Amino acid sequence: MIRIIDCGSQYTQNIARRVRELGVFSEIMPFNSSLESIVDNDLEGIIISGGQFSVYDNNSPLYTKEILFSGKPILGICYGQQSIAHILGGKVIPTDNREYGGTNITIKKQSPLFKDIPDKTFQVWMSHGDIVEELPKGFEAVARSQNGHIAAMQKMNIYAVQFHPEVDHTNYGRKILNNFLDICTAVRNWDPEKNYDKIVEETKERIHNKVGVGGISGGVDSSTVSVLIKNIIGDKYHPIFVDNGLLRLNEAEEVKNSLDSFQLNVKYVNASERFLSRLKGVVNPDEKRKIIGNEFVAVFGEEAQKIKDATYLVQGTLYPDVIESVPVYGVSSKIKRHHNVGGLPRDMNLEVIEPFRNMFKDEVREIAECKLGMPKEIVYRHPFPGPGLAIRIVSSDVTPEKLELVRKADAIFIQELKKRDLYDKISQAFAGLLNSHSVGVMGDEGRYEGMIILRAVVTNDFMTSDCYYFEKEDINAISNRITNEVKGINRVLYDQSQKPPATIEWE
Repeated sequence: MIRIIDCGSQYTQNIARRVRELGVFSEIMPFNSSLESIVDNDLEGIIISGGQFSVYDNNSPLYTKEILFSGKPILGICYGQQSIAHILGGKVIPTDNREYGGTNITIKKQSPLFKDIPDKTFQVWMSHGDIVEELPKGFEAVARSQNGHIAAMQKMNIYAVQFHPEVDHTNYGRKILNNFLDICTAVRNWDPEKNYDKIVEETKERIHNKVGVGGISGGVDSSTVSVLIKNIIGDKYHPIFVDNGLLRLNEAEEVKNSLDSFQLNVKYVNASERFLSRLKGVVNPDEKRKIIGNEFVAVFGEEAQKIKDATYLVQGTLYPDVIESVPVYGVSSKIKRHHNVGGLPRDMNLEVIEPFRNMFKDEVREIAECKLGMPKEIVYRHPFPGPGLAIRIVSSDVTPEKLELVRKADAIFIQELKKRDLYDKISQAFAGLLNSHSVGVMGDEGRYEGMIILRAVVTNDFMTSDCYYFEKEDINAISNRITNEVKGINRVLYDQSQKPPATIEWE
């Protein structure tokens, strides 16, 4: 097992995913965990994550020094390198020559960390404003950046890099992590499919032969967990689908059709008017998320209480949901809200069952496809945020008229992607409505109408992403269909931003 000390990096989850992809089980622990909770007989190595802090900040996440003397192999990443240097007596300073994004580094000395990497100079992904100016006693610099900064250092079984090997934009990143696992002599026995049998047995023990309820949205997480529970308990499980009025065009019907073959006996609840009433006049995206999450919990709670003899609640909670929603796991500057993590009405009095609580989405997809035989359109459906189209109506309040515009534009976008065999080449694609109007000419008449913005990204990890570069004929056809068929729209924009500095969603 590899334990990852979370120091507040947006990439911490990705470190854990990458380690698991390489066959070794990993788990994330908060930086203020005790030495005893981190070091046990199963521990094979420790990775210290990056973070947005300086080691000199008053609230910087400094873990216990004893971790560095545990005797286990250690890899520090970004802030992890700086914190190791700081704690062990080195010197960390801010620099005017900051490094963000793609940066070349050059290997200066041999290191097990860079074993079998064919290029001495290669590109990595940097994200820092501080540098290690003076090494701690006994350490040596084994790589430097194009600006001359220390890009990697080591001493005995402690290794550290200033860049992020866990993101796709770092060349040889997986190889570097794989080399660290070799240094740890880690046992490579993690396999989501093999873990499936354990999940089934543990879930059977908890639910016995009792009645239960669960939420289902049509996404891979909730759909997979619903099929799993249905297979275990049959008709005693009652999934509930809440239509919050913020879904894509015909989504409720499409979800119903895609799940009918599994005979899940889904109860569909139309609460559109209730959600839209609560959102009236709300512009702030975080406030939108909060209102939608609270209202979902309230509606779901009311419906769940109607299920006679229900004793447990099934949720499709994933490991990232837990990490992002519980502050003790990290010190990130902004934590996402997840209405399926906590926040349940106290009077529901249901035991919460979360079979996938320790799994990542790609691991759940593997179970869905290989163990449960679920259709491709569910398993590989592009992600859709919990707050739905509310956060794709950018910097504006949510109204039925605006929802209609973005629904139609989004449907055209996705239809064209599938028609042109592009949908599966793109990781996530969607349309948004800007809170702006522009002058246009339609039928020799001047029009002052709305603007649609399109987003399509390519990524393996959703921690970093590139935009998808369309052929001119494809993007022109999509744009023309939207302006011709969506009344009230006369202009279509395309977002070419990378993540970072941008995020995938706009709000």
